[in-house]
Amino acid sequence: MSEQKSNRRGWKIGALVTVVLLLVGGGIGAVTLPTWVEQNANSSIEAKIEAEAESPARSTPGMASPVVEEMKLRITPADGAVEVNPATAPALEVQNGTVESVKLVPASGGGSIEGKLSDGGQVWTAAERLAFNTQYNFTYTVVDGAGRETTKTRSFTTVVPANEANAWTYPLDGMTVGVGQPLQINFSEPVLNKARIEEAISITTSAGQSGEFHWYNDEMLRYRPKEFWEPNSTITIDFKLFGVEFGNGMIGNHDSSVTVNIADKKVAIVDNKTKEMKAYINGELVRTMPATLGMKEWPSTSGVHVVMGQQRYADFNAGTIGLEPGDEHYYPPLTVEYASRISQSGEFVHAALEEALPYLGSLNVSHGCIGLSEANAGWFYKNFGTGDVVKITNSNGAELAPLDGYGDWNISWEDWTQE
Repeated sequence: MSEQKSNRRGWKIGALVTVVLLLVGGGIGAVTLPTWVEQNANSSIEAKIEAEAESPARSTPGMASPVVEEMKLRITPADGAVEVNPATAPALEVQNGTVESVKLVPASGGGSIEGKLSDGGQVWTAAERLAFNTQYNFTYTVVDGAGRETTKTRSFTTVVPANEANAWTYPLDGMTVGVGQPLQINFSEPVLNKARIEEAISITTSAGQSGEFHWYNDEMLRYRPKEFWEPNSTITIDFKLFGVEFGNGMIGNHDSSVTVNIADKKVAIVDNKTKEMKAYINGELVRTMPATLGMKEWPSTSGVHVVMGQQRYADFNAGTIGLEPGDEHYYPPLTVEYASRISQSGEFVHAALEEALPYLGSLNVSHGCIGLSEANAGWFYKNFGTGDVVKITNSNGAELAPLDGYGDWNISWEDWTQE
C-alpha cells in the first residue's frame, strides 16, 4: 500500500510538471478549461456586454465600448430668472455632446427667436433681440456621445415696464436750428452709469466738428462744441441705449438716430452802451437797430443767449416775474408782437410798446426784454429763429445762467469739460 501511494504521488507530480512544461512551451492543452467552465465564462461575458450596451449611463470603462463622458450644459438665462435684460442673448453650450434643436418662443405665443449654431454644433446663441416684459420658453434637445437624446424646457422673463428707461432729444429729429443751439438729452430715469451712457451716444457732424457732454443733473445731459456749430452743417445723434443699464436696475429700451440741420450763422449783438442791436449773418453786418433794454431795477442778463422759440403775439403778465398790483413796476396784462424768447425767465426780443418807442436807442425802460421798433422786431422775427444767437454786452445784469434757457456758452470750455 505504501508503494501504491508513492506511485500515485509520483504520477501527480509528474502530471503537474508536464502541465507546467506545456504552459512554458506555449502549448494549448495546458490552458484548455473543462467544457462546463468555458460555457459559464462565455455566458458571463455576453451578459456583461449586453448589460453595458443597454445601460442608460456609463461612468467606468467596460468591455462593450469606451466610456461615454457625461454631458455638461451651460445655459443662460437661468431657469426661472426674472428681470432679464432683453439685450442679453440667450445661449446654450454643450460639452461632451451636441445641440440637436432649440426653440425659444414667447410663452404667450408668437414666432420663434432665430439663433445661430456653432460649426461644431456645441453652442447655440440667439441672434435676435428679445422683447421687454415677456416670458420666454426655452426648449432644447441635446445628444450625448452614445446618441442618447435629452429634451428639457425652461423659462425666464425679461425686464418689466417699470424698469424700462427712455431718452429723448432737443432739437427734434429733422429740425433746422441756429449755430448756438446746444443738444439736450433728457432721460426718463436717473442715470448713475454716466460713462456707459456717454459711450452709447455717438454724435458726428458733416463738418467733422467735435464736442463734449456736460451733465447738469442725473436726468439731463447737454452737448456742444468749443465754438458755435459750423453753419450749414448736419449733426447726427446715434443712440445705442437698448439694454444699457442706467443704474438702479433701469434698462434702456431703444436705439434711434436723430438728425439736426444747422442754418446760416446768425448773431445779434446788443450793446447796452450804444442801445443798439447789430445783426450779423455769416459774419456780415446786415442791420443796425435802436433798442431799449432792461431798466436799472430790472437789468437785462448779460452774455450769450439763444433764441428758444417765437410767437407772433405773446401775452405778458407781471405776475410771472413776481409783481402785483400796487408794486412800483407793475404793469397790467398786455400783448406784444413779434416775440422771440431768449431766456426761460421771461426775456424776449419783441416790438416795444408805443409808449417806449421814444426811448429806443437812448434809455432803458423794459423789465429785461430787448425792445425794438415794430419794423425791426418784425425783421428779427422773420430772419432769426430757434438756435440763433443774441449776445448782450455791457449790461449791469448778471450773466445768463446755463439753465435759464441756453446759457451754456457762458460756461468756459475748461469748466464745460469738467465732470
